[in-house]
Amino acid sequence: MIYLTEQKRAQLRAEHKLERDGRVRDRIKAVLLSDEGWTPQQIAKVLLISDQAVREHVQEYKASEKLKPESGGSL
Repeated sequence: MIYLTEQKRAQLRAEHKLERDGRVRDRIKAVLLSDEGWTPQQIAKVLLISDQAVREHVQEYKASEKLKPESGGSL
C-alpha cells in the first residue's frame, strides 16, 4: 500500500543515511518497506524484530511521522 509521496521517500532515505541510532534506522526501513507493499511479517524477518513492532512503527509514522523512540531507551 503506497502512502508516501516520492518526496517523503527521498527524505526518509536521506535521514536513514545520516541517522546513527539503529532503532531509528529500523523504523525508517519499516516505513519504507511497508510503503512498497511488504507485509509486517516480511519486514520483521529482515529487521529481526517482531511483526507487532513493525505494525506499531508504521502506525506511529502514519499518525504523526514519529521515528524516534519516546523514552530514548538503552543502547
